[in-house]
Amino acid sequence: MTAVQDKPVGRRRGTVAELEALRDAVRRGPGDKATEAQHAKGKLTARERLGLLFDEGRFTEVEGLRRHRASGFGLEDKRPHTDGVVTGWGRVFGRTVFAYAHDFRIFGGSLGEAHAEKIHKIMDMAATAG
Repeated sequence: MTAVQDKPVGRRRGTVAELEALRDAVRRGPGDKATEAQHAKGKLTARERLGLLFDEGRFTEVEGLRRHRASGFGLEDKRPHTDGVVTGWGRVFGRTVFAYAHDFRIFGGSLGEAHAEKIHKIMDMAATAG
């Protein structure tokens, strides 16, 4: 038996609801203020840019809950999901495409360990898929 199977049915539903709420929060990003600042510069968010690239409803995010593990300079208190890059795959005019987009609302889009690993992973997936 898995840990999920051992939990009462009501608790599993709560866990699924919590996960879905977390995913929604990750998709919204770091906050309205950061999004407004991005738009004020005449720029789209990472997900908005990817939404324009991929066929509607055909983007699958990879490692959206990933966070950095750095410490120092107060980073241990700032661990946003995605670590500033949205990676995934989907369809563009019916063809499978892998892509990533820096989310400048998070750490200005700066590159860290988790950020780089996500890009590397999506590039490996693209190479494997041909």
